Amino acid sequence: MLSDPVLHLDTVFAALADPTRRAILSMLLEDDMAVTDVAEPFQMSLAAISKHLMVLAEAGLITQEKRGRVKWCKLEPDALRAASVWMQGFGQFDPVDLDQFERFLATELTDPPENPNEPA
Repeated sequence: MLSDPVLHLDTVFAALADPTRRAILSMLLEDDMAVTDVAEPFQMSLAAISKHLMVLAEAGLITQEKRGRVKWCKLEPDALRAASVWMQGFGQFDPVDLDQFERFLATELTDPPENPNEPA
């Protein structure tokens, strides 16, 4: 893991920027997985998956260990803590109620706008 907190955040966010790597992390939420099992749902080579796993490991998001002849991947549960703390710094803003926003948009997009020039 990197010692400089800013560099570490950069590495974590760079690793999270790729949808394949995010999917891999989601898979590892369930349990440790062998590299071949991680690769199975993806339409790419084992070498390409290994590169994604290396990026995740370098960011400290996963660890890999060899058990017998099989290489296993494990999610590191505290790895996103610094990124989460950094993002919570922006929590000073009111959270957006997405359900309320969706209702507002549905109303605005379906109701015809009132014409202020027409008599009531």
